[in-house]
Amino acid sequence: MPILPAPATHSHELAGARFTTLATPSRGSAETAVWSVEVLPGGDAVPHQVTREEIFVALAGEAAVVLDGDEHALREGDTLVVPAGVTFSITANGAVPFRAQVCLPVGGQALLPGGEPFTPPWAA
Repeated sequence: MPILPAPATHSHELAGARFTTLATPSRGSAETAVWSVEVLPGGDAVPHQVTREEIFVALAGEAAVVLDGDEHALREGDTLVVPAGVTFSITANGAVPFRAQVCLPVGGQALLPGGEPFTPPWAA
């Protein structure tokens, strides 16, 4: 189906973040997984890596991004490109949630320190 209906609510919660699956293989896309993320203030940023390039387009709020040990500010309208194999984390700055649209090629996986690669459920 070329048009996927908007989800009524977020699909997953993890470490102070809410994920809403938009276009993924389980919803009908073949090559690109797309979801929205809302990072809540005070959430616990989880440093991790991805096996494929991941792209975040900031929609609202502001975030502190630690990318390969360097901290950057990510603001509404900015785009963050996370290369494969680089450790990163995202934390909401301020009193409002940080919201972004995220894209990852189908087959891309996440990797937590000391763990095995896995497909995040919001990207499946």
